[in-house]
Amino acid sequence: MATVNKAPTKPNKITAKKGDVILQLIADHEKVKKLFKQYEKLAKKGNIAGKALIANQICAELTVHATAEEEIFYTKALSATHDDDLINEANVEHDSAKSLIAQIQALDPSDPMYDAKVTVLGEYIDHHVEEEETEMFPEVRKAKVDLAALDEKLTARKKVLFAQLTDKNGVIDQAALKAMANKVAAHSH
Repeated sequence: MATVNKAPTKPNKITAKKGDVILQLIADHEKVKKLFKQYEKLAKKGNIAGKALIANQICAELTVHATAEEEIFYTKALSATHDDDLINEANVEHDSAKSLIAQIQALDPSDPMYDAKVTVLGEYIDHHVEEEETEMFPEVRKAKVDLAALDEKLTARKKVLFAQLTDKNGVIDQAALKAMANKVAAHSH
């Protein structure tokens, strides 16, 4: 099976130093945005193997991020803010992304629909990130949530999830990624 670049299992230095879950989530968003740009460049060049590696990395990052975010952050955000509409919309957006991730994992990278699905996933993620960063995150900050404790919990959960996707060398295994993507898509809200 094809493998993907080594998955990061540690938060970036800023997140670790600050102990703020929101900074960790924003760092995840920025990383995925960069991966989508790399994918776009490789797709334009017709580099099927390269774009497949980046698409798999995108799918792994988003699957782990969304799962941990829902389990750790959204639960606390809802109890702190009582903003059902905001959290429900975010969950629906995650469900759409999970469905696309599972579809991407089911396709051959040379399939004409592969690029379209990765592009639409990127558009969904851009929209979702914008709402989280401009609406949800400020609301959670105002609610005086213990962001350091959530940062620790989110980091630990992401490590567990990445461990399920990686071999002993920390390389993401495509079969494990496909299985996890299908599982989380099937268990969407």
